Amino acid sequence: MSIPITSVVIGPEEEAAVLSVLRSGRLAQGPMVAELERSFAELCGVPHAVAVSNGTVALVAALEALGLQPGDEVITTPFSFAATLNAILESGATVRFADIRDDFTIDPDSVQALVNARTKAILPVHLYGLPADMTALTAIADAAGLAIVEDAAQAHGARVGDRAVGSFGVGCFSMYATKNLQCGEGGLITTSDDAIADRLRLLRNQGMRVRYQYEAPGHNWRLTDLQAAIAVPQVGRLAETTARRASNAARLTAGLADLPGLTTPSVPAGRSHVWHQYTVRIGADAPLSRDDLGKRLDEREIGYGLYYPRLMHHYDCYVGHPQIGTDETPRALRAAEEALSLPVHQHLADDDVDQVIEAVRGAFNA
Repeated sequence: MSIPITSVVIGPEEEAAVLSVLRSGRLAQGPMVAELERSFAELCGVPHAVAVSNGTVALVAALEALGLQPGDEVITTPFSFAATLNAILESGATVRFADIRDDFTIDPDSVQALVNARTKAILPVHLYGLPADMTALTAIADAAGLAIVEDAAQAHGARVGDRAVGSFGVGCFSMYATKNLQCGEGGLITTSDDAIADRLRLLRNQGMRVRYQYEAPGHNWRLTDLQAAIAVPQVGRLAETTARRASNAARLTAGLADLPGLTTPSVPAGRSHVWHQYTVRIGADAPLSRDDLGKRLDEREIGYGLYYPRLMHHYDCYVGHPQIGTDETPRALRAAEEALSLPVHQHLADDDVDQVIEAVRGAFNA
């Protein structure tokens, strides 16, 4: 693929940090993990960041730390990666699905309609790099005494007003290889709650604070210093990475603005987008289908992504599951049929972005 949907580039800073860990002889969780936690907590404006083995574990750990029980309900969006759903199922809670807004994030009005005596948490997803409306969601949670777990896997450094995502509740971030901040596999959990942070650190280390002194049934959810070494330099470059992605997104929006039936992403007032993905919608009034556009992009060797072609719970393995509600979400269903993501990553040259624009415009005008 001449212009890939994503590109993983490991630079000299990461190489030097990894070599330093290798030479130290300490490969497991150690001082490099501690430095990653410190720098990321500072970035998010919270006192605690707890590193874990991957982003799904971050969600699972956050929900376990909250002490959810069978019969409890968690409200989330159906338009996300299956890790969001799987983590709630693993907690034993029941999943309720709220619909989304046109910006792909969970609709607070739909959330409010689902709140009942069994509701224990709201789990918004900051999708494609755009934060959910945390002002409205926080008001709902506060009024009903609910916890907030933020699925921020795609939104490192995004903000709502003057606050970073991950500071509104328990924030869960992924460092999978294609994320804006990555180390191959890894996760980070942010919180301002001292008790939650303490519980998370206990759970990730087999229930131990001191070796062989078990205080709770736990897990091996630790991150290694080798992985942290890849991520640490990227924290310092995250603002630069985000700015480049935002520049590419602006060029795409300007270049695709007048195509019939194609809707480019917008950023609601008071929220900042970090452009993990640049996702357009191909509506019924477009001169071609989403699949047709994908074929044209394939012909031009331009990568694209369908994130996500079906709602999570519409796959056979989830249909009829006793922990999954059957809530109707027509806007999410329509988004799954219309969304297509174009390359926006920081490694694109201006000419690459121009080629993407030309290919999409050519497909629409063929």
